Amino acid sequence: MVWFRRKQQGVLTTEKKVLPDGLWIKCEQCGEVLYRQELERNMWVCHKCDFHFRIQSHHYILFLLDDGSFEEFYAGIKSVDPLRFKGKKKYADQLKDAVKKTGMNEAIRTGFGKINGKPVVMAIMDFSFIGGSMGSVVGEKVALATEKAMERNLPLIIISSSGGARMMEAAFSLMQMAKTAAALARFSDRGGLYISVLTNPTTGGTTASYAMLGDVNVAEPGALIGFAGPRVIKETIGQDLPDGFQRSEFVLEHGFLDIIVKRQAMKKTLSQLIDSLKGGQTAQAS
Repeated sequence: MVWFRRKQQGVLTTEKKVLPDGLWIKCEQCGEVLYRQELERNMWVCHKCDFHFRIQSHHYILFLLDDGSFEEFYAGIKSVDPLRFKGKKKYADQLKDAVKKTGMNEAIRTGFGKINGKPVVMAIMDFSFIGGSMGSVVGEKVALATEKAMERNLPLIIISSSGGARMMEAAFSLMQMAKTAAALARFSDRGGLYISVLTNPTTGGTTASYAMLGDVNVAEPGALIGFAGPRVIKETIGQDLPDGFQRSEFVLEHGFLDIIVKRQAMKKTLSQLIDSLKGGQTAQAS
């Protein structure tokens, strides 16, 4: 029997390099693998297909407001569990988990800020807190923010990102639709400027109330906007839906939006709208 022994090393193998978690992110729309830092620099918009990733409220504060100008108010208001709701998980436990996960007390932040030096009142919903659902506290904070804007004669900007009314609060949640609409009606009667920004998704009771009541309704590209979801509608009517149904481009075409604005141009557009519609009437947020 002949034995063979390798005298020299042949092909060398290398250890597989493990990339840190979250360093690369796959685009949900086109499948492009994106470098996270580059994506962040591009305001979480895919450079290849222009897909707008869902972002949290603190990103909108960073992207839309002047540096250091945001002064939050009513941050301490928290939801309770009036119905002692129990599903697969107790509502009280869901609230605790959401607070721990997001560092927020609710699905919306409200505060004063400045856009290119112009003071505004801004309310920013956050989908990461129980799907951005509208419960009694969200409705209360929208109403309070509207009152602040009314008191100081400031433009009001609400950025919506929501799956709709919070089912765990039942009628308490649904009543927020009337409360927020009434507050915005008073604001409008006094000549207030309300700009509504709809992001992906804006659905359910949020769409049916304050999200569609803006003097100007603005949306990000490709945002899902509607009341019931497309799957529910399709099952209800038993028909296929048009391409792009309920996306912002479809909604604009059918007259429910005024303009679609890319995230990179949103701050400039909001500033121009305030200049055009509010002019020199803006008071100081102090």
